[in-house]
Amino acid sequence: MSAPAPHAARVLIQALAELGVQDVVLAPGSRSAPLAYALAAAAGPDRPRHAPELRLHVRVDERVAGFVALGLARADRATGRRRPVAVVTTSGTAVANLHPAVLEAHHAGLPLLLLTADRPHELRGTGANQTTEQLGVFDAAVRLALDVPAPTGRAGEDRDLRHLAVRAVSTALGARTADPGPVQLNLAFREPLTPDDESWPEPPSTGLTEVWPGAVLPPFGPIPAGPMVVVAGDGAGEDARMLAETAGVPLLAEPSSGARSGSHAISTYRLLLDDPDLGGRIRSVVLFGRPTLSRPVSALLARDDVDLTVVAPHGADWPDAGRAANTVVSAIPQELMRSAGDPEWLDAWRVADVRARAALDTELAVAPERSGPGLAGPLVAAAVTAAISGDDVLVLGSSNPIRDVDLMARWSEPVTVLANRGLAGIDGTISTATGIALGMPGRRVRALMGDLTFLHDVGGLLRLDSEPVPELQVIVMNDAGGSIFATLEHGAPERAAVFERIFGTAHRADLAALSAGYGVRHRLVRTRDELAEALAHPLPGTSVVEVLVDRIDRRALTGRLSAAVRAALGRESF
Repeated sequence: MSAPAPHAARVLIQALAELGVQDVVLAPGSRSAPLAYALAAAAGPDRPRHAPELRLHVRVDERVAGFVALGLARADRATGRRRPVAVVTTSGTAVANLHPAVLEAHHAGLPLLLLTADRPHELRGTGANQTTEQLGVFDAAVRLALDVPAPTGRAGEDRDLRHLAVRAVSTALGARTADPGPVQLNLAFREPLTPDDESWPEPPSTGLTEVWPGAVLPPFGPIPAGPMVVVAGDGAGEDARMLAETAGVPLLAEPSSGARSGSHAISTYRLLLDDPDLGGRIRSVVLFGRPTLSRPVSALLARDDVDLTVVAPHGADWPDAGRAANTVVSAIPQELMRSAGDPEWLDAWRVADVRARAALDTELAVAPERSGPGLAGPLVAAAVTAAISGDDVLVLGSSNPIRDVDLMARWSEPVTVLANRGLAGIDGTISTATGIALGMPGRRVRALMGDLTFLHDVGGLLRLDSEPVPELQVIVMNDAGGSIFATLEHGAPERAAVFERIFGTAHRADLAALSAGYGVRHRLVRTRDELAEALAHPLPGTSVVEVLVDRIDRRALTGRLSAAVRAALGRESF
């Protein structure tokens, strides 16, 4: 294989051609050499094997090159062709000289792809020749601007470049927004910049997602018998549940999906995905919403042996962190709605879910309730979700609380669950819950969060005398630190020497005193009975329920729960 930079340039040019690019305008330069060599080969009389056929237009001046590309795009539009035109520059002032043409394309809605070569990241900010901050140079005049790191030849890099090309082309064409315009791919390259062989990669088989515009739906065959699931991430909505029930397939739904209820929802899905007879057999996934909670789901959505259809009705973007989507649509294709899954497949998930739930309950029932902090996070989550009923609203903080609810929640009827999963941070959770309570008068709002999340936004408890009192019960799982890290690789025994200071972050904050300082009533909970009482009889107005939770045992408990589920399914390991 050629050096990383020339190889990556060939992969990108090949992908762009597959996505409809036919014309490329090049202004010569050194840093853009990998792209120039690839284009010369693709436009030459003796194209190498697997090289696409392109038309190359060379101009000395980048300003001129930009307007030539603009003219080509206008010609395509005038003749009814729907395809972007690419323009290639080297780094430095060459990029800035595209700006007049970019502004015209922006206001005219013409699909230009700006392939701006750049120095690698280690040379930026060092005074290196022809190096400046190129990302953002066009500001709001581009629909999308992405800074692409210098290729290294790592595994999966070709697929990721193709995925990048799909996003760039679909955005430039306005496939999901009906708002076409210029897009910048700022492409860093390291030496060597010249190819050392003539070999091109095989035609792309992964990474080229098919993005269907607007309300246009692709022709779909019947869903494969058996190995399909519906995955519902944050904000998925009722369509995810409707499809799962109509098609007769398992529903793997996060708590804040708006879809987690009914007979097809599998509550212990994240533990069952590791089972080769369940998760291992999945070959088709329909994804709604943004899944952000579990690594098993992320691994499923990144598998190259799974056909992934993303249903994303809103926005220019779509969720595909694994860069593995085969198709992106804005609504459920009717063929999927009319298809029927294999009842034995659904039954297998249901039976496993019942066994796994019983195993979790048994393991948690025998967990010792020590004096002082003795409750486990999953126990608190189970108690809170069991207390939610009727018009109650549950607001979930990030880190362990939402994951514990994901594991323990079992709802037969829809429950209103809200969470800040856009970036999944712990910022502003109390304030968000306050706004929800004010915006939903007459409904009881409970917010479940960890102690660090509470401390991060404790100022959200402040209420001015002139403002109404929100009906909000804040339930704080206080394990005096960041216990989620104990369940990750950072909590491994070999890292114990540094874990507590840089991840565990133990503290002695007095939550009762903080609450009192803001004029908010506080209740301390140490036992299951006390927790049940606090949930059954919430105080009026805004109140804080502090639940002392043991995090010393958190990593071991996670292991015991997984082992209990494996044993219930008759597995020594997954």
